[in-house]
Amino acid sequence: MQVVASFPRAVRDVENVWIPLKDGTRLAARLWLPVDAEKNPVPAILEYIPYRKRDFMRARDEGMHPYFAGHGYAAVRLDIRGSGESDGLPLDEYVKQEQDDALEAIAWIAAQPWCSGAVGMIGKSWGGFNGLQVAARRPPALKAVITLMSTDDRYADDVHYMGGCLLNDNLGWGAVMTTFNARPPDPAIVGEGWREQWLARLDAAPLLSDIWLSHQRRDAYWKHGSVCEDYGAIQCPVYAIGGWADGYSDAVFRLMAGLTVPRKGLVGPWAHLYPQDGVPGPAIGFLQEALRWWDQWLKGIDTGIAREPMLRVWQQDSVAPRTYYEERPGRWVAEALWPSPRIEPRRYAMNADGLGAKAGPEAALTLASPQDVGRDAGDFSGFAVPGDLPGDQREDDGGSLVFDSNPLAQPLAILGGPVVELDLAVDRPQALVAVRLSDVSPDGAATRVTYGVLNLSHRDGHEADVKPMTPGRRTKVRIALHDAGHRFAAGHRIRLAVSTAYWPLVWPSPQPVTLTLHAGACALELPVRPADEAGDAALAPFAEPQMAPPTPATALKPGRFERSVRRDLATGESVYRILADGGVFKGAALVRLDAIDLAIGHRIDRVFRIRPDDPLSARQEIEHVYVMERGAWRIRVVARLNMRCDATAFHTTATLDAYEGEARVFSREWSKATPRDHV
Repeated sequence: MQVVASFPRAVRDVENVWIPLKDGTRLAARLWLPVDAEKNPVPAILEYIPYRKRDFMRARDEGMHPYFAGHGYAAVRLDIRGSGESDGLPLDEYVKQEQDDALEAIAWIAAQPWCSGAVGMIGKSWGGFNGLQVAARRPPALKAVITLMSTDDRYADDVHYMGGCLLNDNLGWGAVMTTFNARPPDPAIVGEGWREQWLARLDAAPLLSDIWLSHQRRDAYWKHGSVCEDYGAIQCPVYAIGGWADGYSDAVFRLMAGLTVPRKGLVGPWAHLYPQDGVPGPAIGFLQEALRWWDQWLKGIDTGIAREPMLRVWQQDSVAPRTYYEERPGRWVAEALWPSPRIEPRRYAMNADGLGAKAGPEAALTLASPQDVGRDAGDFSGFAVPGDLPGDQREDDGGSLVFDSNPLAQPLAILGGPVVELDLAVDRPQALVAVRLSDVSPDGAATRVTYGVLNLSHRDGHEADVKPMTPGRRTKVRIALHDAGHRFAAGHRIRLAVSTAYWPLVWPSPQPVTLTLHAGACALELPVRPADEAGDAALAPFAEPQMAPPTPATALKPGRFERSVRRDLATGESVYRILADGGVFKGAALVRLDAIDLAIGHRIDRVFRIRPDDPLSARQEIEHVYVMERGAWRIRVVARLNMRCDATAFHTTATLDAYEGEARVFSREWSKATPRDHV
């Protein structure tokens, strides 16, 4: 990463400015402007998220937004209502009020003397979501969007549900936001009213995971904010970016297929990070790439980006399975359009003796997976920390039905979403199926390429057509796996593995399930990408990563990160633990942001428990601790969330405690039973 200290235009940093809304609310923003912007107005780039521009995101913001300002843009980092120093209360994610506020903020930005009247939105994750959502509202000043690691479908493709199955990240993300929303504004910005504002936030805090758990189908709650409901509502150009080690790469492909505006897609090997920080590598000069997009659509400069291929991806090579990679070997490839007419579907029959070109005799294969199959699944979305990627799949394969191809005579490249068609029966009304596609090397090591899960009650859809299975009845289902860009090496095997559990990624079915799969009547379809060596070789290389000077910070306490799986040999219980004490602060558990003399720290402890013979033994236990310190001013927030389940309901309990110094100033408890709705 090259640090760039000087830019074509000198930059002025405005630590805080208030954006007034019609209802009297003030949103807190930080601005970076060319020093001459009021004489020579510039387009503005807005990032609008709830993660606090003052402190939590300060280091990342200062490496990115001054870079845009130094190249002739007004960079605006805005705290969502109820977060950071902004007024108001945090009530849920992606609410209509959030979009309404954005419309007012964009109009305010466009009307400032330093702004040319053109605005772009950029954002990763939450900011990527709402960039699309706000674009669908069509504010006149919004001229282009860059959305990274985001989704167009809040039900099918977020941290809450997958294939109608409940993800454990529903509770995990709820714990994150319960903690984050409980942080106070900085008294150095808001003054004497900080405590009153803090206590109001604490009093109003909902248990978000329970809200999300009460919507187990794709209802109006999830359709709100899902731009896939009407791609035509978006009328400005969109650049969509994802990473194979991230949980949101599928949306890039759907947006390319669904949007009708000028659009561009990019998928690298990265985890949930901006690509200039991309790990696994190679990282790219994303800030330069973003400037090409902004110059094209906000300044009207022909940068050539609009004439480049619609979709560019990092095609990953076969590699030994590891839970962390600094780099993923591969190459950049591109398709002029998506869906690409070049992609060729190739079917493999799932026969009793493995994957074959033709269907063999039908054979009934049975399986009852141990409930802890999935321990090598990795996280729903990686953050480039050791242990969060899927490991060697052989242990999980031991609890699965496995179908291998013959060794490949030549390399085979795929790009897009594989599909599996299963002819099956189960012995319970509620069941799930997890399917994994792996690359098996000659030594037997299995690297997961992609996967998919399906709650069989959702086999015909996620809304009113949800219905239980009839035990013993033969049924055909279709399971779409996540998109992948991968090149299987010659001599390697393609493996498809099917299981009835995928813990701790997915919450288990209420009873142990025995699956009968009718081999010979099932199939795998791969999206095969023919080689385009000349076209791929002609792609212009990305620039090397650059950033603005990082924020001065002092590590005050060393960090700690652990990830482990332990099995109790007496009870059979598997205990899966993730401990991150300062992982988001690059290895330090407590960091002082020197420019504002504020120390911050964040500790996460997540434990998953299950016995292999009992799905109702599943437990998730989470503790988050967040601290803020400046001299004698010390704040600590502690959130604890737990979930278990019986045959008919999910049971969640939670506590939230807030401390000023050693005095506890707030305490709250939640306890709720939420009926299972065919989950």
